[in-house]
Amino acid sequence: MEGDLPASRHGNLKTASSDQTLSDILLQIKSSKTPAVINYGATWCRVCNQILPAFCKLSNSFPKLSFIYADIDECPETTQHIRYTPTFQFYRDGERVDEMFGAGEERLHDRVWLHS
Repeated sequence: MEGDLPASRHGNLKTASSDQTLSDILLQIKSSKTPAVINYGATWCRVCNQILPAFCKLSNSFPKLSFIYADIDECPETTQHIRYTPTFQFYRDGERVDEMFGAGEERLHDRVWLHS
C-alpha cells in the first residue's frame, strides 16, 4: 500500500501481503467473530487505487470493524476465487455475509455502516 494513505488511528487496518498472512487473518476472523471487511485489490487496478484512501478513512470511522486490504498478486493462492477487483467481502460472526464489486465511496460507506 502507498505511503500517502490516511493513517489507521485504531490499529484496525491490516494489509495481507502474503498467502500466509491472509490465511492467518481469515482464521482470526472466523475464530474471533469480529465483524470484518476484506478489500481484494491490485496495484495495477486503477479503481482499486481510487477507493483505497476511502477504505482507509472508513477504518477510522468504524473502530469496531476489522479492515483488511489483500493484494491479489501477493496472495495468489488465497485469492484464487476473486474474479473482479476491487471485491469487498463482509464477515460477521466468522461467516461471510455480503460481497460488493467495484468502487463507489457512498456505496462502500453504506455497506460498511450496515455491517458495523
